Amino acid sequence: MRLVVISDTHGLHNRIQGLPEGDLLVHAGDFMNSGFDVEDIFSFNTWLGEQSFPHRVVCAGNHDRYFQMAPEMARPLLTNAIYLENSGISIDGVSFWGSPYTPEFLNWAFMYPRGSAANRYWDQIPHGLDVLITHGPPFGILDQTAPGEPHLGCEELLKAVEEKKPKVHLFGHIHGGAGLFENEATRFVNAAYLNERYKPLAPAGQIRVVDL
Repeated sequence: MRLVVISDTHGLHNRIQGLPEGDLLVHAGDFMNSGFDVEDIFSFNTWLGEQSFPHRVVCAGNHDRYFQMAPEMARPLLTNAIYLENSGISIDGVSFWGSPYTPEFLNWAFMYPRGSAANRYWDQIPHGLDVLITHGPPFGILDQTAPGEPHLGCEELLKAVEEKKPKVHLFGHIHGGAGLFENEATRFVNAAYLNERYKPLAPAGQIRVVDL
């Protein structure tokens, strides 16, 4: 299965030109901008429906406030993708599990205080998982706004990934950390589309492809 992965488009999905071909499109959150404008969801859903993928999977992010404030209204609007929120699905024999939650930062959506509070989400990650989708990165992996800057990922998420060893971990959130990293157990992809200035420039503007 070929996955085409993006994240952090912040309402600029219509500017993406020529997605690579693949079997499944993954968006790892922050498809809205302020998170209050329902038109962002309509536009994003229309764009998803225009993409020539047999399958599409979406996870929310901290900018997608409407999905936390009014989930009973927001979720039905996303008709052209499978939406994951602390939940999973199997597609053509490949298992996926996704969560929008990230450590606290200002007054955004889907956040928790650093420390053990995160485990209410990461304890749910299944063992033997093929693809983990979280909006934010694990601590120390593709989680800096620029080289030499502090690591902003979640320590508890790192522990969960090290324990459960998904084959692939997809995320975004930290735009400046966009890129690829691999250890002996897991391939990590920060697929943020925009850079730290919210511009679709390299390397963040590169679309990531993962072959399973």
